[in-house]
Amino acid sequence: MDKPPVSAVDHAAHTPYSAPGAHASLLDALPTDPAALSAVARNVIVHYRASGEELPAVTRGDICLRWIEDILSTDQARHPEPLDRPREASARVQGCCRDHTLLCVAALRQHGIPARSRVGFAGYFTPGWHHDHVIVEAWLDGRWRRFDPEVAGPLEGLPDPMDIALGRPRGFLTAAQAWVRFREGELDADTFGVAPEVPMLRGDRFLLEEVIYEVAHRFGDELLLWDGWGRIEPPGAGVSEAEAAWADDVAALLLAADAGDADAETRLLERYRADDGLNPRDAVIQASPFGDEPILVRLARSA
Repeated sequence: MDKPPVSAVDHAAHTPYSAPGAHASLLDALPTDPAALSAVARNVIVHYRASGEELPAVTRGDICLRWIEDILSTDQARHPEPLDRPREASARVQGCCRDHTLLCVAALRQHGIPARSRVGFAGYFTPGWHHDHVIVEAWLDGRWRRFDPEVAGPLEGLPDPMDIALGRPRGFLTAAQAWVRFREGELDADTFGVAPEVPMLRGDRFLLEEVIYEVAHRFGDELLLWDGWGRIEPPGAGVSEAEAAWADDVAALLLAADAGDADAETRLLERYRADDGLNPRDAVIQASPFGDEPILVRLARSA
């Protein structure tokens, strides 16, 4: 099959988040091969806390750049040259998995390739732990193929980061998969979160909220991982049985859509558009991984 199955949205079309604006030519020049494209993403963006590099405090605000056009503008202000020209780590745009993925998704869409970000959990970074994570899913070689642009080579539990096999014990679980397995008693929610050393950002509430992020990203709202809206609560909140049942329904639609059920994806999109618990509408509360005070951010932007 050369074309992807019929979807409720066109994943080859830019969203406001992936639209490059004045920087379209930079994306035109990029490769579409996952390994080569991922190398460019790592060259432009450095992980704000997991790179092992000493990064300047003056550029830490980069992590809240939500539009790829702004990410590229920031990069070009520091490096007015093609994106594959080497950048010193300390001068790269500070970001995270969401940003590496968004750059790859934007480049693929720029070349007419359907691509989307997938929100879930990676079990291949820390033994016994599942970090919240965002990876790329692109229609390549006649199938949806997942790759992790942050990972340069094989890891234990991740033999091929450029073609992530499904269902591996220490691999990648979508948020919906993790939620359903938690509800079925197959996994310990307290091993899913930001990091083992962050006790407030883990557990059943965290799993539920990642399902919300997964839906938003699927339908083109590729929000920051510290944005809050709808049913996303401050850290430490619990999960009522009514909320759990609500998440069960949403996760079931996500899994059915992934299995190729076009009607389920259409119903999920309709629910996303109608449900204030899922849809950010025109504003989010933007928190900060550095502990800065949350702020209200308006999302007015057009593709």
